[in-house]
Amino acid sequence: MTLPPGKRRKAALIGVVGWPVIEGLGATYRWHTVGGEHRDRARAGGRAPILAFWHGRSLAAILYFRDSGVTAMTSQNFDGEWITRIMVRFGHQTARGSTSRGGSRALVELRRALEAGRTAAFTVDGPRGPAKIAQAGAVWLAGASGHPVLPVHFEATRAWTLGSWDRHQVPKPGSLIVVAFGEPVFVPSTEPAVVEARRLDLDHALARLELQARETAVRLAGDP
Repeated sequence: MTLPPGKRRKAALIGVVGWPVIEGLGATYRWHTVGGEHRDRARAGGRAPILAFWHGRSLAAILYFRDSGVTAMTSQNFDGEWITRIMVRFGHQTARGSTSRGGSRALVELRRALEAGRTAAFTVDGPRGPAKIAQAGAVWLAGASGHPVLPVHFEATRAWTLGSWDRHQVPKPGSLIVVAFGEPVFVPSTEPAVVEARRLDLDHALARLELQARETAVRLAGDP
C-alpha cells in the first residue's frame, strides 16, 4: 500500500516528534522482569522466539526490546507508517502487513527473520482489535517455522490510559514497568484445528500474565 504524499509527510513528522518524547520517557523508567526462565526456555537451542503481546502495550515493548534484533509485523495503513518510523529509531525492523492487507507477505518476511536468528514480534490483537483477543498470525507462524510463541505482558505502576480502541497504556515518568513472560507455546503444525487450539491457549496465557503483572505492579508500588 502506498500512502498519499500528505499522509506520508504527516507520518514522517510524527516519527520525528515522537521519537525524542518516547526516548525521554523511557530514560526515566525502571523495569522488573518475572518469568525470565520461560524466555530462556523459548530461546533454548538457539531458537529465536515469536513475541506475542497486546497492542495496548506496544510503547513499553518498543523500549524494552530496543536494539535486540526484533522484527515486528506492522500494518500498511497510516498508523503503521508512523509506528514503523518510530520503531526503526529504536533498532527494530518491520514486516509490513496485517490480517486485512499484506499479511501473507509479512509472514514470509517474519519467517525469514526467524531463520536468520532474529526475534519476531506480534501485537496479536492488532491492528484494529477486538482488544485482547489474539488473532492467529503468530500461532500460524510458530506452526510453520517450528519456533515457539513467547507470550509477554507489560504493566506499569503508574500510567495514563488512552481512549483508543486498545486502551493503550503510557507509563508515567519514573514508573516501574513489570515485564511478565509466560511459558512458550509450541505449535506442532498449521492444521486449522491445531492453530485454533493454540490461539486459545495464547489468549488464556496473556490473560493470566496480565493479572500476574498487575498484581506484581501493585505490590511493588506499595513497597517502601
